Formats: sequence, C-alpha cells, structure tokens
Amino acid sequence: MARQPRLALAGHPHHIIQRGNNRQRIFHDAADCERFLALLSEISRAHHLAVHAYVLMPNHVHLLATPTDAPDLSKAMQALGRRYALWVNARHQRTGTLWEGRFRASIVESERYLFACSRYIELNPVRAGLVTEPAAYRWSSHAHHIGARPDPLIDEHPLIWSLGNTPYERQAAYRRQFEHPGAESETAALRAAIQSGWAVGDAAFVESIQVALGRSSTARRRGRPTRANQSVPD
Repeated sequence: MARQPRLALAGHPHHIIQRGNNRQRIFHDAADCERFLALLSEISRAHHLAVHAYVLMPNHVHLLATPTDAPDLSKAMQALGRRYALWVNARHQRTGTLWEGRFRASIVESERYLFACSRYIELNPVRAGLVTEPAAYRWSSHAHHIGARPDPLIDEHPLIWSLGNTPYERQAAYRRQFEHPGAESETAALRAAIQSGWAVGDAAFVESIQVALGRSSTARRRGRPTRANQSVPD
C-alpha cells in the first residue's frame, strides 16, 4: 500500500523531527552542529521555510517551522538531509544511510500549541539529562528566545509579539514559561501528533485542517508498520 502523503499546509507552523538511522549519532562534534545549522539557514531561506525553534540532539533534530507553500517543507527537508549526509559521510569517512527514513511532521495550532511546542523542543536536552536547564545547551534556539545570544537562523512567529511590547518584555515572558513548562497533556498531545503525523490542536482547528487538505488529519495508521525501534520521539 502506498504511503499516505505527509500533512503539510502553507502558513501553519509544523513540528518536525528527523532521527539518525538506528538511533545512531548524527552530530559528533561542534563542527557537525555548525555545518548543519549553516545548511539549515541557507536551505530554509532558499525554500521559504521560516524556522521558529530548533534543537540538535546527538541522534535527532527537532524543528518548529512554517512553510510559505506546502511543498516547501519537503523540499527543504530533503535538501537538508541530503547535503548534511554528504558532509558527514565525507568528514567522518563513513558510508551508508544516515537518516531513519522520512522525517516526521505535524501541523501545530498556533494559538494553543506554538509556545508549548517550542518549550517541548528546547527542553529536550534537559529531559535527556544533557543539561540541567535549557539555557546551558548550546545547540538550540533557547538562547535566542531569552535574549542571551541572537540567532540569525530564527524567524520569529508573529505570536511572539503577544508576549510584550519590547524585546526585553518578550524575552522575560518567554523565560517565565519555562518556570512552569505546562501540563503533561500538552506533551502527550505533541508526541502523539508527531509520531503519527496528525494535526495538534482543538477540535475546531483539526476540523479546519481536514477541510483545507480534503482528508482526515486525525489518527489513522496507514502505510508501513512502525518498527520496534521507532518509539515516541523525545
């Protein structure tokens, strides 16, 4: 059975995850991370993909990004995956597949889940035990959002302006969100959505996505069965 096309909709933020094959490392050192971010910056601009948040983990990547046109998402991710794999294989004298199949993506309701998704992404290193607070992790968008280190890769979502009238107010408000990271139900909803390619949001939002795409964006297991090592993303 052919795989169902991935949900993608212009003008809506998408939570994206790409893993290393068999959960192998995809970033070995700072040079790898810097190269990936440079490629992401170049390719996201070429394919009109606005990146709002990211984290580079040793064996996977999370992004929160909005495509200008629906096909831009796949075009950008395919170009990024291909070019970074060539870099890693050449630099580390390796062969074979770097990535675990296709990237996963879910459409995110901005008003309810945009900041929840950004927190989920930037708290990944804390959940993994790599750092005790998100600001201590170098390879994420958190430092940009709290005003510690400007990141030219980040294209702020318009909802960021709701946090305050000045950059200082917005950064302080963003920082405060991490003092109370949100309900477990939000985390569970984000994980379920990215695992199965659903839209995440309230009932009205999901229905609007169904109408816009002309098909269901709720849970339906189709295509290839999930392998044992493809657990719920971190």
